[in-house]
Amino acid sequence: MAGRDAAPIAVVTGGRRGIGRACAEALAEAGYDIVIADLSEDDDATAALAAVRARGQRAAFVAGDIADLPALPALADRLFAAFGAVDCLVNNAGVMPKARGRDLLDVSPDTFDLVMNVNLRGTFFFTQEMARRLIAQVEAGRTQRQAIITVTSGAVGKPKLDSPEYNFSKTCLSMMSQAFGARLGPWGIHTYEIRPGVTKTEMSRDVWGMYDKMIADGRFPIPRMALPEDIGRTAAALATGALPFSTGEFVNVDGGFHINLPAPVRQKT
Repeated sequence: MAGRDAAPIAVVTGGRRGIGRACAEALAEAGYDIVIADLSEDDDATAALAAVRARGQRAAFVAGDIADLPALPALADRLFAAFGAVDCLVNNAGVMPKARGRDLLDVSPDTFDLVMNVNLRGTFFFTQEMARRLIAQVEAGRTQRQAIITVTSGAVGKPKLDSPEYNFSKTCLSMMSQAFGARLGPWGIHTYEIRPGVTKTEMSRDVWGMYDKMIADGRFPIPRMALPEDIGRTAAALATGALPFSTGEFVNVDGGFHINLPAPVRQKT
């Protein structure tokens, strides 16, 4: 564990549960103090904070909505003020369409705007606010390693005819991560993108059966769904310098599902 005075500090958006909580826990195990940014400090938030503290690190909660653009400067200020600095930002907050599986021809402006306002518009302008402050603290002499990690999706770059607005938002976030990597590199601020495959969280519960069948049919080289901890451990590895000469890079965490297989994988017998 890092020394108390030297502990780096990570902000995790959407950190109350699922992938966000797993990222907070893994970063805490790596020695980070954690600030969870989410909509409300409910029972899930309380449990996530307790999990961080159980790992010997400080934990704080800051309520905020990244889709509320006028409030973003104040939100960023509160996040930096929680422990006096920020060294790692994990952009995890996001939403699915209210009706999953909606056909491309049936997407409405309301559901399109909901998804894009949170996943893309909110994430971009929130990251912009945080990046300005990261630059300022580097210029002021802070020497902790700086990283921005954005959780996207294994659907990046793949045209999807069902729930396309989600795919659009995550594909654009992939380019956003590269753009911030190019802009922030001179200050030693690294950017990374994690592309999870289907992950066993409450958000994906309604498609577990479909993916269980695909796994049984040999479509996954590693025959299981991702767990939130898989993404969390990846975030911690990137934050702590596993790829020190990379920025704007992405990592698939999907059990090999992204591989263009000519035939189902032959499983062990």
